[in-house]
Amino acid sequence: MKTKNRPSIPQLGRFLDRVEFIGLNRQTLTFLTRELFEEIRTGKINIQTDEDESELVKLVLSRLDTLCADSLVPLINATGIVLHTNLGRSPIEKSILDEMQESIGSYCNLEFDIDSGKRGERYGHLTKKLSFLLGCEDAIVVNNNAAAVFLILNTFATGKETIVSRGELVEIGGSFRIPDVMSASGTVLKEIGTTNKTKASDYTAAITPQTAIMMKVHRSNFSVVGFTQEVTFEELIPLAQSNNLIDYYDAGSLNLFDAPYLGNETCAKALFEHSPSLVSFSGDKLLGSVQAGIIAGKKEFIDKIKKNQLLRMLRVDKLTMAVLEKTLTRYIQKGPQAIKTHKLLSKTIIDMQIQADTILSRIDHSQKLSIGKTSTYAGGGSLPQHLLESLALIIQDHPKNAERLIKALRANGLIARIEKDRVILDLRSIDDDELTHVTVILNTVLEEHP
Repeated sequence: MKTKNRPSIPQLGRFLDRVEFIGLNRQTLTFLTRELFEEIRTGKINIQTDEDESELVKLVLSRLDTLCADSLVPLINATGIVLHTNLGRSPIEKSILDEMQESIGSYCNLEFDIDSGKRGERYGHLTKKLSFLLGCEDAIVVNNNAAAVFLILNTFATGKETIVSRGELVEIGGSFRIPDVMSASGTVLKEIGTTNKTKASDYTAAITPQTAIMMKVHRSNFSVVGFTQEVTFEELIPLAQSNNLIDYYDAGSLNLFDAPYLGNETCAKALFEHSPSLVSFSGDKLLGSVQAGIIAGKKEFIDKIKKNQLLRMLRVDKLTMAVLEKTLTRYIQKGPQAIKTHKLLSKTIIDMQIQADTILSRIDHSQKLSIGKTSTYAGGGSLPQHLLESLALIIQDHPKNAERLIKALRANGLIARIEKDRVILDLRSIDDDELTHVTVILNTVLEEHP
């Protein structure tokens, strides 16, 4: 904005002593103020000001607000995809986050043995609970499942061969490719079978003196159907162990238990009844917790992984440990329905009908909404072929307005999807405690776009 006279620039120290800046970081204010004053000196900006310099104060505080504004913000997931990778995958109960503050808000025994007074092991905080829930001998945790895959292959197969079916050389989100990770780990990939068919004989025929691991990879985001054949991990375990090789399953996401809403994939307890050497999976998928890579299996192999110097680079911190421990405790004490991810995945059509009716009863322009059946997937590479029935609120508007409406909802923190040229709010991924907020956003958007 141009003015007749460029304002004089005050002395920096005196300006920063103003009452409006009390309690704020002086170093930050100094940087922002100097930057502003330089722009005024060079004519990059022209401003209106007054004798008490209030306009300059407003500009500095505005720049401070912009700098400090949170980039990571809460959103309401109305896409229906419960484990939406772009939206942070597993939602976590607020009560779990509240409880963990007691463990990590001050000092804690992350690597301290209270009984002996000596250094302890950080992985021990989770081992007992993971072993109980999975039915395994031992377990450790790293920062994600990609790290788990890398660490296992690096520990046991550097310079040696790892046998994998061609039909399992997957790529998942973010260009994570199994062949590339294997190469980086130092192992030699030995492909067997074909894209659609791999037999037990293919594994045994591929064994050489350099073979270290028989690896199976969960097809987390696609399926091979039709004229197909594969060796299940349960079949691979004795095949590998009878040849003195390590059997390893990159499970990606793993069910801890059987339930109809989880489809027909093998659950952890059933899997570990076969005494596998090693299994790895993500913490922020069907486990319903934070990002982490969980490695579980036989103690002799876990002990060797702990001696790998790379583990220190890939280990998790006390925040991840605390959330994971609270999550595992809930499974043990109360079961999966105490985990938010499973509360959403297990919702019935009746549950969602009640949610829809609740929202509609509070909407000013309820005539613009209808209820309709839809379907969705769990997401995050979990249960790739298992379709979940769902219910949605449909915004009745001209199809040409769909992009405009979905953008308006997004600007207000509600992420919906377009289906058959209509904007829909899939209730599968909306929790009961979000209904009031959903109502407020819908009223706002529908008022602005009548």
